[in-house]
Amino acid sequence: MKGSMASVGLERMKLVLTDWITANISFMLFNLLRFFILPLMVHDAHNFLKFITLPKLWIEQILIPFVLLGIYWLSGFYNIPFGKSRVNEFMNTAFVSLVNTILIHLCLLTNDQLDNIQANLVQIILIFLIFFTITLAGRLIVINSQIRHFRRREWKYSTVIVGNSAKAHSLANSLRQSKAVISHEVEGFFSIPGEQDIDEKGMQLEKISDFCKERCIDQIILAPEDNSEENVLSLVYQLFRIGKPIKITPATLSVLTSSVKLKDIYAYPLIDVTHSNMGEAEKNMKRTFDVIMSALTLIVLSPLLLVLSIWVKLDSKGPVLYRQERIGRKQKPFQIIKFRTMRPDAEDDGPKLSDDDDPRVTRCGKIMRKYRLDELPQFWNVIKGDMSIVGPRPEREFFIRQIMQKAPYYILLYQTRPGITSWGMVQYGYASEVDEMVERAQFDLLYISNMSILVDLKIMLYTVMTILEGKGK
Repeated sequence: MKGSMASVGLERMKLVLTDWITANISFMLFNLLRFFILPLMVHDAHNFLKFITLPKLWIEQILIPFVLLGIYWLSGFYNIPFGKSRVNEFMNTAFVSLVNTILIHLCLLTNDQLDNIQANLVQIILIFLIFFTITLAGRLIVINSQIRHFRRREWKYSTVIVGNSAKAHSLANSLRQSKAVISHEVEGFFSIPGEQDIDEKGMQLEKISDFCKERCIDQIILAPEDNSEENVLSLVYQLFRIGKPIKITPATLSVLTSSVKLKDIYAYPLIDVTHSNMGEAEKNMKRTFDVIMSALTLIVLSPLLLVLSIWVKLDSKGPVLYRQERIGRKQKPFQIIKFRTMRPDAEDDGPKLSDDDDPRVTRCGKIMRKYRLDELPQFWNVIKGDMSIVGPRPEREFFIRQIMQKAPYYILLYQTRPGITSWGMVQYGYASEVDEMVERAQFDLLYISNMSILVDLKIMLYTVMTILEGKGK
């Protein structure tokens, strides 16, 4: 970030450390509350020294703040450490404080109930107020400090603009003159082939990746003269691999802005097209659910995995597992793992999609594909972070280039991790040609626009029904 010694990691650590300190203070005050309001906890209610030296109390004092940090992480508070709204964080803190109060009451105070319902209610309210006020106070100290740095223009987003036309320079001037709290430092312009340059210092687009690494650029802003869907998405496709946020103005492209959320409320109105519109809390909960469910699935189904491995080995020559490069979130390649369902020489003549009567598919492969058993090893991909349980199906670069020629919007699927199952797989199934892949991608784009935990659960339910009915192929 231009003009500061801060980084995303450092600011995130400040938030975590502040929450840890306030969690400790809050829990200490909570224990004082327990002593004065819950005399049943100790035999001698008037012996404060005996109370504060209880081993159970110190174990709780050490462990509980870390449990609270886990809840704060699930809430999405640490995902984006800059540009926070004090109103939004007031609501976030109130919600997590309520969750913490309920957990503490259920886990620590179940055996220490007071004589009447009203007294218990007062106790819960007091606990909530302690955790809420102290946690919020600590967070506001950090957030207000960040806002002061931005207001004084000591911190700025280091930015490059893709475009070197009059429109691009006009946008740069608007960024410089903007009265928004969060400001930008434009480090350079990159010329778009076919557009008229007005600045001789414009750089070639091919050099943008190296430039971003050398200058530690925070974000890329698109400002093409041609706002057509094909042109804008083509530029996004070229820039996704850089790994920096790619932003556009709300008026740039309707397909990109129809259902996205503005992340930085204090900044100039720009929309990040490299992130899905799923809330930060839901993203964390989705990832947590993915890891836990995948680990449990691999453990519970380990006998079945062993049987399938032996079956594949005995059915045909070749390895049991099949690894293939696919393109995942933010265009990062990864090795997908599946049970081998084809002959080892299936693609000696080049990449080729499969169909129902494909002679390359082995005998056990046909059955495994029908019930999607060949996909089970991908739960390891989920644990590693390459994939999610639910998300757009990952494809190979060879086919992606062909899909992009017919459906440029396919690039939007890189906003999230690819999945073992997807809305496209449920509604359309496997594709045997590129045109079918394009049709399936439309369902996955619909999923991207409506991502939520509930939608994921719905897709998983449909997937289970598909597997039980043997309609996997």
